[in-house]
Amino acid sequence: MRSFTYERAVTPAAAAAAVASSEDAKFIAGGTNLLDLMKLEIETPRHLVDVQDLGLDRIEDTPGGGLRIGTLVTNTALSAHPRVRRDYAVLTRAIQAGASGQLRNKATTGGNLLQRTRCAYFYDPNMPCNKRRPGSGCAALGGHSRQLGVIGTSDACIATYPGDMAVAMRVLDATVETITPEGRERSIPIADFHRLWGDTPHIETVLEPGELITAVTLPRPPGGQHFYHKVRDRRSYAFALVSVAAVILPDGTGRVAFGGVAPKPWRSEAADAQIRNGAAAVVRTAFADARPTEDNAFKIPLAERTLAGVLAEARS
Repeated sequence: MRSFTYERAVTPAAAAAAVASSEDAKFIAGGTNLLDLMKLEIETPRHLVDVQDLGLDRIEDTPGGGLRIGTLVTNTALSAHPRVRRDYAVLTRAIQAGASGQLRNKATTGGNLLQRTRCAYFYDPNMPCNKRRPGSGCAALGGHSRQLGVIGTSDACIATYPGDMAVAMRVLDATVETITPEGRERSIPIADFHRLWGDTPHIETVLEPGELITAVTLPRPPGGQHFYHKVRDRRSYAFALVSVAAVILPDGTGRVAFGGVAPKPWRSEAADAQIRNGAAAVVRTAFADARPTEDNAFKIPLAERTLAGVLAEARS
């Protein structure tokens, strides 16, 4: 790990300003992803701004009947919160499907949204990777791509977003609240928060330099039955080959988002409209523009079978 300087921020605005004004600076909270990347010298920040003292660790009801989740709320606290378990059960199930209990005790809501891909070529400094070193190429395009993306990818990158929590938040239509280095507050729909790779896969979100996530807001509960099914190579502590987050309403309509297949949680409102017509119709619509490799083409029929299991469970 390379040497770096460190400070503890006292306000969200001060934290944002400190990162914006320091060369190669990063926020740190739980550090469950960043510290691993620093040890491998994939991330090499010269300055860390610790945000753990900002008091952004509360879960509060909103006037509209929703829920506001501070960026420093841990995954464990969020998944165990009574209102989340009762009204947003898909979120509890998604969080508990991820990582391990020890990591969930440290991982934060904001940090979880910002975790970086687990593509093996991104983690190998000896291989070309446009996310790690822009313009160097993508080793995955001609390499082993079984775990990687089938839709929303580009000729520059086929990595996937690895998280579970954000897939559930996408199906719940969450909003990400931030503060910029100038003190301006922003609200970003979760649908717009993560970027598709395009020609700049090293730019993963729409956040401006130094912009700090302060909270995630959930709208009024959607009702219905909530599901999170995750297919992976081993039962625990593994990232999704395919995951399905779904809210199925009593009339047979609903919402569905997929994980493990794209640079962001993948949801198509046009596909949502096909839920009554069955899993094949939903997947055919959601993955209409898919560009799988020979290694990962199985993910599309796997997504269909996983969703079919969700819909069968909802009817039982």
